[in-house]
Parts: sequence; C-alpha cells; structure tokens
Amino acid sequence: MNHLPEVIRTGVYRGGHIQGIAMDKERKYIYCSFTTELVKLDLNGREVGSVRGFTGHLGCLAYCEEDGRVYASLEYKNDAIGKGVLHSLGIRSEIKNAFYIAAFDGEKITRSGMNAETDGVMTTVFLREPTEDYLCEWTRGEETRKHRFGCSGIDGVTFAPIRGETRLLVAYGIYGDVEREDNDHQVILSYDPKALVPYEDILRADHIHESGPPSCKERFFVYTGNTTYGVQNMEYDPFTGDIFLAVYRGWKEQFPNFKMYAIDGSRAPEERVLAGMDGARGMTLSLRERGLCGNGIYGYRFPYGSTGMIALGGGYFYFSEDHSQPGEFSSEIRLYRYTGDGRKPFEPVRKGEGV
Repeated sequence: MNHLPEVIRTGVYRGGHIQGIAMDKERKYIYCSFTTELVKLDLNGREVGSVRGFTGHLGCLAYCEEDGRVYASLEYKNDAIGKGVLHSLGIRSEIKNAFYIAAFDGEKITRSGMNAETDGVMTTVFLREPTEDYLCEWTRGEETRKHRFGCSGIDGVTFAPIRGETRLLVAYGIYGDVEREDNDHQVILSYDPKALVPYEDILRADHIHESGPPSCKERFFVYTGNTTYGVQNMEYDPFTGDIFLAVYRGWKEQFPNFKMYAIDGSRAPEERVLAGMDGARGMTLSLRERGLCGNGIYGYRFPYGSTGMIALGGGYFYFSEDHSQPGEFSSEIRLYRYTGDGRKPFEPVRKGEGV
C-alpha cells in the first residue's frame, strides 16, 4: 500500500454517475460503479476492463480480500430510479422488482465492454428481505402504506466483523418521505458470505432469478433520523473499528440531517424499542459519540462519501469527488486522512504525503 497516488482520475463514462469504489490493494486496481457499468482501473486511472450488460442499478462496492472478488448491490425495480436506469439503456418495458448482491471476479475483467451475462465475470444472489420489504403493502387505519421501513431497495455494502465473525453487510435504501415516521432508521442486513456461495446464479434479462438464502443472518437498525434514499455507501474502517455510513441528507426539521454517520464498532448490538414503529423492537447498532451532535444524534457534515469511499488502513481513505454533465460522468478519487475532528473529520493528503 506504499505510495498511493493523491488523486486517481477515472476518465469519462456514460453509464450513469459514479455510485461506489473498491480497491484490490494487493494487485493495485481500483473498481468503480458507474450505475450500469463496472470499470476496473489501474492506480494511474487507466482502464483495464469494464463490465456491462445488466439492466439494473449497480451501487456501492466492497472488495473481499478472502476470495478476491468485488461485491456490489444490484437493484431491479420500477420506481423513479429504476425507470431512469431503464430509460438510459433505451428500455421502455417494466422489469421484475428484485434485489441482489452481485459478485465480480476481478481477475477475469481483462478488456473493455465485457458482458455480465455471457462472459462469466458476474454471479448474483437474490436477497429476499429487501425485496419483500420493498413490495410490502399494509393498512393503518384508513391509510394504505407501502415499503416496510421505507425500503426503496439496497445500496451500501461492506465486509465487517460482527460478534467476531466476518459478515457481508447490506444497507437499505430508504425513501425520505417526511410525512411518515417509520423511515428514520437505517436498516442493515447481515449475511455469512460463505453461506451465499451455493446460491450464486447468472442473472439475465430473461432470468431474473430468486436463488438466495431464506433469510439474512441478522437485521440491524441504526437511528440516524431522516435521509434521502438511505445509506449510499458503507465502509468498515479497521483503523477506528467503526462502520462509516455516507448518505444524502434528509429534510425532517427535527433531525440534524448529517451527510455521514459512524457506527460504533466497540458496542455490541442491543435490542431496543424502535422509534416511529408502533412499539416494535429490533436489534440496534449505536452511533459513535464523536463529531457533531443534534438531538442526541452524532454525525458529520463531510461532503463526500455518498458516491464512493475506501478505508485503506492507518486512518487513510479514498473518497470519490464526482463530476457530471449531461451524458458524461467522472470522478476524482482523492486521498484523505481521518482526523476525528467534529467539523473536519477528514483532510486531503498533501502532495508528497502519499501512504
């Protein structure tokens, strides 16, 4: 990990804005999700290969050091986001609503424009809980509600220790509806990554499969208050032991509406009553009591992370600073150092200070 560049410039892509980044530190490749395309770059920003051919929304990325694969959230849905993705691909028909973890074999990504369906580089596992929560409808009094917990799908993914075991964590996207009260927690599902392998299948436009585990290992709630589309990026940091959550800010006035939160990795999950959920109880994770605080909720106003972040160890991070203009999307992936300061939790690494 010595001498990482201060800035990696991705070049311009047309699949959609950058959604997430991950790094193979051993081989020194960086992976970027541009919504409908996965791109593999070297650390000079030169493209090594790319994968297209999926008709869903590719989100946050996480690199697994144990198996050398890149994991991503993958959404197939017919809401405004999903229809926007289909429109960008020139598809006018609806698709089946379903949510997946996609696993990419990075070693096989060797040329541009590889096909996710036919080139043997991507497998997927169907996630039952977010799909069911997204589709859920129920009646409360005279009101019909949709989307349990405000679930809009999935986005943030990371590998992190939970009770001493490595887990693949998957965070819900959460609709930011300011008129409801049951959408003020982030929802995070925990999976044993090895237990997912037997369910892996090839996802095709004509085979939106449901091969996946009957349930997650655990479901956790994190009380952050309102956000817009929930956890965009999630990253476990071995230096602090915490899990950072980057979001688009919420709009409910009673909350501080930070852009970043940190789950306290030193505190075990606890069962608690969940605010705004009619007395329901659930296993909760606690925010680290560091940074700024409003109404008992801790977080940061740091502007980056929602389009990609990588914890590099030793307090260093890469953050995506995305750029876009009509039909063209790029990012400068910049090296930062963690400070822990409430008002400026990360600072750019100056030229010549690369790790």
